[in-house]
Amino acid sequence: MTRSAKFLKRSVALGAATLAALSLQPSTAGAAGAPTPSSGTPGTRVVGGVPAAQGEFPFMVRLSMGCGGSLYRQDIVLTAAHCVDGSGNNTSITATAGVVDLQSSSAVKVKSTKVLQAPGYNGNGKDWALIKLARPITNLSTLRTTTDGRYDQGDFVVAGWGAAREGGGQQRYLRKATVPFVDTPTCQRVYGSAYIPGEEICAGIMRTGGVDTCQGDSGGPMFRKDDAGAWVQVGIVSWGEGCARPGKPGVYTRVSAFSQAIAKAADQLRR
Repeated sequence: MTRSAKFLKRSVALGAATLAALSLQPSTAGAAGAPTPSSGTPGTRVVGGVPAAQGEFPFMVRLSMGCGGSLYRQDIVLTAAHCVDGSGNNTSITATAGVVDLQSSSAVKVKSTKVLQAPGYNGNGKDWALIKLARPITNLSTLRTTTDGRYDQGDFVVAGWGAAREGGGQQRYLRKATVPFVDTPTCQRVYGSAYIPGEEICAGIMRTGGVDTCQGDSGGPMFRKDDAGAWVQVGIVSWGEGCARPGKPGVYTRVSAFSQAIAKAADQLRR
């Protein structure tokens, strides 16, 4: 059985009608339209998360096919390979940035021009891709990617507009959560040969679950503070078995393993 058949990719395809309404869940908003905090109950809210503040993560990007991403350069978005359909010219994707509320009139919306999927991607590992935008988004900061493994441990932040529970719908407001690193031997015991240690990193609360990325968060960043206190991306939301299940951590593309390839690909997209 292949990994894609056994485990759930954390993307969701959104049709035109769904995109128009964004399948957004009113339960995450208060009467005045502002997000309300999570009750903190495991498995009820990203899953187990709380609303992000406007401007807290300016590099976050929502993609129209139902995935997340990060602003790698002002005109390039880093996302997951399984979110896109190969490489080449592509004007069908809309990137939404600059807001936590996807229905905000302040949202910056830019069309794609090209896509570069990770060379050799076949559904197992190498789960990264770049999307070239029609114009740079100059008023938002980018998210630096780690170039080695020094930050591939500790507590990580995840954020996205994906489902707040397994099988749930997309969210209108950006949510965030903190997930701890899960070591390689533990992740190998959980997922066996489906997990690729050199290319992937696991994070989640093993004993109780309750906090995780979920469907619709694919391609979004997993990040933490570096030694200087700046955000640095260490992972890309990739896959997992269900969402926030005890003993089933989320699996993320290990950015440090591909940092040079990503930088080279970004240079190619600008030519």
